[in-house]
Amino acid sequence: MANFDFENQYWWGGKEVVVGLDEAGRGPIAGPLVIGICVFPPFYDNYEINDSKQLSDKKRRELLEIIKRDAIYYNYEIISIEEVDQYNIYAATQLGMERAVKRMQMTVEAILTDAMPLPHIDSNIPVEAIIKGDCKSVTIAAASIIAKVTRDDIMIEYDKQYPHYNFKQNKGYCTAEHVKLLKENGITPIHRKTYEPVASMIKKDEQMTLDDILKVS
Repeated sequence: MANFDFENQYWWGGKEVVVGLDEAGRGPIAGPLVIGICVFPPFYDNYEINDSKQLSDKKRRELLEIIKRDAIYYNYEIISIEEVDQYNIYAATQLGMERAVKRMQMTVEAILTDAMPLPHIDSNIPVEAIIKGDCKSVTIAAASIIAKVTRDDIMIEYDKQYPHYNFKQNKGYCTAEHVKLLKENGITPIHRKTYEPVASMIKKDEQMTLDDILKVS
């Protein structure tokens, strides 16, 4: 269960703006990456907030309203499909987290992330990259809820635009049904071109086009 042990060490030391960061969407083959960011007031106490993966959609949405009410700062950063393909998912996550921090109009005093170092953040600001941080820190867990609900809602909207892929259900993840629908209906602009099986499908299409040109010539 997530707790405030990591936050308390900074709060007791007089640091008030302790930022939690997490992402949603590293694994899917379609859709953007979303970074969540959150700051709670010092000595905030709410142990209901937990890693978004451990919660139902209904509970995540209930807790998101509590986070919005109680946090002194919360936001999200969307990293486009193009940026994910350009930078790779690790670098894109890092970039998104650093962007989210730099957009804050507050003096950041400490940063907690879910296992992600942030080398381009001011070296005077302590950054703790905590393995399984979304299970250990309530502030990171809150960020994970912000990221997850935001991304889910984006994919639900994409489902209206691309109704033949069941994005409202699979959220862009590589399920057997999604792969089947992908093969039946082709690649959309929101599919990640560097992810399998999309990359192989693109390569196959390019090869078929080249073969057709060679046949004509």
